[in-house]
Amino acid sequence: MGALSHCLRRLHPRRRQDRLRTPYRRWRRCLTQSPLLWPLGPVERARLRRLSGDFLARKTFTGAGGMQLDDSMRLHIATHACLLILRLDLDYYAGFHEIIVYPETFMVDYEEEDEFGLVHRVRRPLSGEAWEQGPVILAWRDIAPSGCPHDPGASVILHEFAHKLDMRNGAANGMPPPHPEMTREDWTRALTAAYHALHASLEDGEPGAIDPYAAEDPAEFFAVLTEVFFAAPERLRAHYPAVHEQFRRFYRQDPGARHPAAPQRPCGPGLDSEWRCPDCG
Repeated sequence: MGALSHCLRRLHPRRRQDRLRTPYRRWRRCLTQSPLLWPLGPVERARLRRLSGDFLARKTFTGAGGMQLDDSMRLHIATHACLLILRLDLDYYAGFHEIIVYPETFMVDYEEEDEFGLVHRVRRPLSGEAWEQGPVILAWRDIAPSGCPHDPGASVILHEFAHKLDMRNGAANGMPPPHPEMTREDWTRALTAAYHALHASLEDGEPGAIDPYAAEDPAEFFAVLTEVFFAAPERLRAHYPAVHEQFRRFYRQDPGARHPAAPQRPCGPGLDSEWRCPDCG
């Protein structure tokens, strides 16, 4: 038995190394600074902590443009990225290894073709970008716990990592690989109808509850609505109930069921007794 155990340890050496154990104080600080995570119950928090530790062990974080990253910054990014896959698996983020973080918005060169077929080079400032089979790039100013340049239903981290989920079957097109119990027909029907409804409301000049950037293309539509699904689920359910149902099935989560009208910040005298468990330490 001892020899067999030794062989198994040799065959699976990464099992003990693929998770970074987050110190409890740092983990608690991360949660208290992240309103998106406040509605999570103790079991979900423990699972998120484990997933985030695995994520941190497997991904490389690189500061660019003079950015100096610390462990709290890495944890903030990891927890929000792993919120999307809380009921899935870390393998959903296979195929890329690096997260690059700039201190401010970064400039990216694009080639765009106008209505006359002429190609122009343009430079755009971005808060985030996800490359197919490449890194996720983020601007710390727009993702920091103290910074919120967008509406309450927005999250740059969720947006870019939603693109990564969408890219699991190739270029982002608004249709990540469905689970066996789902159908492409139901997904396409729900998202196409909502996409056309958004375009119609924008053309009519109606104020929308969804960021107009969602109308850019189906990939951006999926990413923006993923933000809303987690950050403002009641808004998505009210305007696009069929999309909300498809997202609930895809992410295997129902943020609206755990999302109180005024989520309470997880801090105070009772915090330790609530969170102390074998996984929380």
